[in-house]
Amino acid sequence: MTRLTIHPAPPFVKKATIEQFYSRLRDANPAPTTELHYATPFQLLIAVILSAQATDVGVNKATARLYPVAPTPSAMLALGEEGLMEYIKTIGLYRTKARNVIATCRMLLELHDGEVPEDRAALEALPGVGRKTANVVLNTAFGQPTIAVDTHIFRLGNRTGLAPGKTVEEVEKKLVRVTPDEFKKDAHHWLILHGRYVCKARKPDCGRCVVLDLCGYRSKSV
Repeated sequence: MTRLTIHPAPPFVKKATIEQFYSRLRDANPAPTTELHYATPFQLLIAVILSAQATDVGVNKATARLYPVAPTPSAMLALGEEGLMEYIKTIGLYRTKARNVIATCRMLLELHDGEVPEDRAALEALPGVGRKTANVVLNTAFGQPTIAVDTHIFRLGNRTGLAPGKTVEEVEKKLVRVTPDEFKKDAHHWLILHGRYVCKARKPDCGRCVVLDLCGYRSKSV
């Protein structure tokens, strides 16, 4: 289980400041997207399942070999667990992930005509798909204004004061509530990329932060 560290609570980012916060992230990156490589909603779903406790770079290396051979649920199901493991064995927890992916492919074919559902409940019913994965797929593949909270966004929400919370779901609910509608579609990508490359866990790179003066983090380093 991934350990989520809650930093000492900073002051809440003021409502009037939140629009500036997102505006600056948008100005710095007008068209954000996932760093996972995919061509279809199905391939995105599989990549996100594989990315649990793994890096996007590692997943992309595996799927670069996998997707040309098995680009669809039926083709991936035909590989079977053992066949799939040969492609993803460089990824952590690959045995469990292979089992979940094969079961997911079977359910997609049996229940959804091989298509990825655009419904949260249907997505979360798939093996290996939790709330975060469902949010990523709904947002990235289907343009729904969901905000998936991973360790980076959980840290950023608490550290900056944008959406403090003790649990992932609490941070998600606060982000959905405080994020202006015009920013919701891309909020997940802006926040995760900012958390991954600037507001890093051990040593945030405050000198490169475009929202430094809007952030409530007490231990800023510049």
